Amino acid sequence: MSETLLFSGDRSCKRSECEVRASRAASGLRDFGVRRGDRVALLLRNDFAFFEGTRAATLLGASPVAINWHLAPPEVEYVLKDSGAKVLIAHSDLLQLLGDIIPPGLLVLKVETPPELSAAYGQPASSKHSAINSESWDHFIESHPPLDNPCRDFTDTMTYTSGTTGKPKGVFRQPQNPELAAKFLGVRDMIYGIKPGIRALICGPLYHGAPNSFGTRTYAVADKVFLMPRFDAEGFLAMVEQERITTVFMVPTMFARLLKLPDAVRSRYDVSSLEFVVTAAAHCPPDVKTAMQDWFGPVVHEFYAGTEQNYVTYCTPEDALRKPGTVGRALGGVTLRIVDQDRKDMPLGTPGEIVSRLEMAPEFTYANNDLARRELDVDGLIATGDIGYLDEDGYLFLCDRAKDMVISGGVNIYPAEIEAVLHAMPGVADCAVFGVPDPEYGEALMAIVQPENNANLTTEQVTAYLKERLAGFKVPRRIEFRSDLPRNDSGKIYKRKLRDPYWETVSQAGTRAAS
Repeated sequence: MSETLLFSGDRSCKRSECEVRASRAASGLRDFGVRRGDRVALLLRNDFAFFEGTRAATLLGASPVAINWHLAPPEVEYVLKDSGAKVLIAHSDLLQLLGDIIPPGLLVLKVETPPELSAAYGQPASSKHSAINSESWDHFIESHPPLDNPCRDFTDTMTYTSGTTGKPKGVFRQPQNPELAAKFLGVRDMIYGIKPGIRALICGPLYHGAPNSFGTRTYAVADKVFLMPRFDAEGFLAMVEQERITTVFMVPTMFARLLKLPDAVRSRYDVSSLEFVVTAAAHCPPDVKTAMQDWFGPVVHEFYAGTEQNYVTYCTPEDALRKPGTVGRALGGVTLRIVDQDRKDMPLGTPGEIVSRLEMAPEFTYANNDLARRELDVDGLIATGDIGYLDEDGYLFLCDRAKDMVISGGVNIYPAEIEAVLHAMPGVADCAVFGVPDPEYGEALMAIVQPENNANLTTEQVTAYLKERLAGFKVPRRIEFRSDLPRNDSGKIYKRKLRDPYWETVSQAGTRAAS
């Protein structure tokens, strides 16, 4: 098997070079006091150093903690303290922004921001005057010999939930022995299309769960791995053509951005090298997947998973054609049930909460919050918080998140169904549907629509479009237009930021009445 080559901008390196650097870094971390079960925090964009830091931690049996670098300094401080990280490895420009939030006793290792990242994010190429006491990552590596007796167990990256419903929770997975880890990684490789000889493109942020899983495995297996500093639709097409990319993980938002490119731009690039495009993180609307299949060919795969429950279902391109809207059938080794509020099984075709478990996945808990972990347990399975149903052939269809379901006049309404219809409306760039207080029905549907550039949509047009395609009770009573909607990097909208202001007035009124 040929050795993996890594590329970023004009830079390249061999995996063996990264492995030597990671081994030396692990030796230094061990001397500092990092042991099996400890945590090493990474505040890094897509860079070789992300792989080096991840490998250094896992060589010690420690967990890499991938931090979303979009977080504000107090949010980074929370993750560092909650995870109990002993070390922070950070890009120099990101380190500059943290101020005085670094916990006492934390070893801070500074990675100089490479030129392609500086250019992509408009940051200075070097930040040598940070007020934070830190040591150079390169100097730290060069100062230590390779590690002897590395840990052979598999340690997965510790990620933090998005925090859309409160403080994020750190999902900590127990290390696995090599035999069990091989089975688990076999499932991961199948889902992501990872095998020797592929040319993989990492176009999502490595701090996020799915891009991280895809990235760390392609680093270990692929022929060539290309890093995008940040996703750009036309830049993505150019890289696919130039580097003959075969395998890529993408979120549905990336599909939407690609499809919005002018036809002249889309036809300019040759994407015939693509053999396996996989999507997850947010459910891909059927019309979007169909459009991508028409463009890229029958190469678009999808899986359903979660930070806690791991991989659940898998959908082939053929499945998508036969069962539009499905996220596939349960993977081998997965137990999958649809249950009601009393945890009793629902009939086929009837929505309920999805509970599941992948038998070879490493056991997990939440950092400092075992109670929250126990609350997810349903007869040994893991509650997902997602609503869906199984059809007579065992295919899973998602309805919505349980917390997003709207009960209006006693009727359960799933906003995701309405959003899928709105996404197909000409002139709509993005949308969010949620419940707001209503004195008569308890909750009423509200839609916030982001029009495409130069699109002059009206409330009457949106209402008429929905009435032609949905039952009347599913048509939002209130429709507003905004130029932008808050999304995280997985493509999920932060509905809490949109919804909370409407419910705060109700809470305040209740508080005033009680006083």
